[in-house]
Amino acid sequence: MVRASLFQIFAVSAVVMGMSHTIAKEKVFAWLRERLGGKQTYVGYLVSCPYCNSHWIAFALVPLTGTWVVDVAPEWGVLSTIMRWFFSSIFITVAAAFLRIAFYFVDESQGLLRREIAKAEAETHAVHVHAATEECDEQPRPEPRVSTH
Repeated sequence: MVRASLFQIFAVSAVVMGMSHTIAKEKVFAWLRERLGGKQTYVGYLVSCPYCNSHWIAFALVPLTGTWVVDVAPEWGVLSTIMRWFFSSIFITVAAAFLRIAFYFVDESQGLLRREIAKAEAETHAVHVHAATEECDEQPRPEPRVSTH
């Protein structure tokens, strides 16, 4: 059996990470998560958790893509094939988890950057409003006329 290249490991892990995130977090699959009970039921939790559902996706994609990462030394027939499939899938799942962490870090830092920009814009707007208010306060007001009749 041919071992997978580093690129293939990365590519399959990225696909597993993307699919598991989409199923667990995006609106496209909200109906499925709700129908299965969300995080309130066992099956719903497996679909609502990106790490949990990445196992099932990896179990499907490893044999489909031939991403055999872990060889099993003993040749025990079909048992060795099942163990190679299982361990390779777990390896891909762990690699996908590391990619997910990197993705969330980048996504969160982008969100942090957007929040900082919005905060700076709000402060700039507040300074302009405060300055305009002070200009209005500094303008001379006409003296009230007192009638001398």
